Amino acid sequence: MNKLIFCLQPLPHPSRSRAKAAIDAAADGDKVAISPPGKTRDQEERYHAMIGDIAKVALFMGKKQHKDDWKRLLVDAFAKAMRDAGTPLHHDGRVMPSLDFERVVQLGIQTKDFYIAEASQFIEYLYSFGAENDVKWSDPQEYKA
Repeated sequence: MNKLIFCLQPLPHPSRSRAKAAIDAAADGDKVAISPPGKTRDQEERYHAMIGDIAKVALFMGKKQHKDDWKRLLVDAFAKAMRDAGTPLHHDGRVMPSLDFERVVQLGIQTKDFYIAEASQFIEYLYSFGAENDVKWSDPQEYKA
């Protein structure tokens, strides 16, 4: 059987009965996973715009950093805040030494894997960070591709 994905809708939508029928027809050993929905494109555009705004004004280690570097720093700080709150990300990261043991490498956390709720919490985290660092928010529309 090919991989099937169902976006469950409120009853009486047929998506639920179709999902149940697919489970009934599945072979022994097939896997079933139910997961929260992934982040939306609007959320992604919003947090990328916010990270760009942060990169324009905030300093780290006494200087401005590239927005890609800020993204990694902010996602790592957000993941730590979530762990500290007792609600770690569903795909939490870890650090390991580099292959030559000269650096530390962050693994595992990527915003592309955020659930909708995690993306919302990340946006709230960015608002808080921005408030503490005098960030002036621009219009997220100007960051659209």
